[in-house]
Amino acid sequence: MFTARLLLLGSGELGKEFVISAKRYGCHVVACDSYADAPAMQVADKSEVFSMLDADALRRAIEKHRPDYIIPEIEAIRTEVLQEFEDKGFTVVPSARAASLTMNRDRIRELAATELGLRTSRYRYAESLEEVKAAVAHTGLPCVIKPVMSSSGKGQSTVRSSDQLEQAWNEAVANMRGDRRKVIVEEFVAFEYEITLLTIRSREGVSFCEPIGHRQERGDYQESWQPTPMTAKLLDDARGMARKVVDNLGGYGIFGVEFFVTHDEVIFSELSPRPHDTGLVTLLSQNLSEFDLHARAVLGLPVPHARLNGPTASAVILADREASNFSIEGLAEALALSSGEGDVEVRIFGKPTTRKHRRMGVALASGATVEGARELARQAAERVQIDYPD
Repeated sequence: MFTARLLLLGSGELGKEFVISAKRYGCHVVACDSYADAPAMQVADKSEVFSMLDADALRRAIEKHRPDYIIPEIEAIRTEVLQEFEDKGFTVVPSARAASLTMNRDRIRELAATELGLRTSRYRYAESLEEVKAAVAHTGLPCVIKPVMSSSGKGQSTVRSSDQLEQAWNEAVANMRGDRRKVIVEEFVAFEYEITLLTIRSREGVSFCEPIGHRQERGDYQESWQPTPMTAKLLDDARGMARKVVDNLGGYGIFGVEFFVTHDEVIFSELSPRPHDTGLVTLLSQNLSEFDLHARAVLGLPVPHARLNGPTASAVILADREASNFSIEGLAEALALSSGEGDVEVRIFGKPTTRKHRRMGVALASGATVEGARELARQAAERVQIDYPD
């Protein structure tokens, strides 16, 4: 009846779009998360509510549903359980090793910098405030301090003077995921721009989407755009590094590989072995979104060249407080911005609660130029408001 049974571990907005793509290919999807009515659960066949860090609960879910593919959508997972089931013959996407290495920034950084010899920023690890101070002696100031295990920029700080170190350490500790009280202290790179290079590893080989530029605040993406102009040399360098790391990780699927780009070099930053938040722009920018490409690669379907439709941008829609009673307003006003100069789309994620800076949706816009698309996406995002009844 179904082409494949998928167990999705993590059910946020990226998982929701992936489920939609997978359902179009006839898959049966069980969406899991730590809270009920998560975005992906709203479009999946079944759902399970449990913490991905609960090893016994994770084992029970896998044994219960016996999926053809176990697909992590978040980092905070008991990856030793994934390895256990992979050893029993289950398929983990892209692999249990990839999930384990990328769950923690220190492990993927060591792979990239030490084993593969990729260019990265200077860095040190720290497990106390005193170790943070020692690490800064190596990296220098300014520097960036972030938990080795977190998501969406939580706990990340840019430190410009030594009197900010304690606050940055406390911020990192308060926002750590999992049970590792450890941070990475890294050199602040004076980059000209940063990109996500969506890299697809399929049975047909490795292919790439056009580079996606993005802007962050608090370590979390606020807007992204595609394409980002790069010299042929820098793009070749980025593709070469991305190919090297995804081939080492193995398995099939899409990888979001992040780079800092200076005027003359590309510097490896981070990697996610799954669709990337900045890649939400591909919902409008490409003939196949990153979610379609991920589904095809995972399922062993043909993966054609991702064709760019034209300059496109995304801008996030954020909440500004914690609430469970709210409504989304201004959708019609945002969509009415579509014109002959560019199209506008909006995706509301369907999260059941808000909190400060939480992404609740994204506005997408096309244009004749990247700057025109970015401005239109920002205007659309501003028109969508979250209303909190008194």
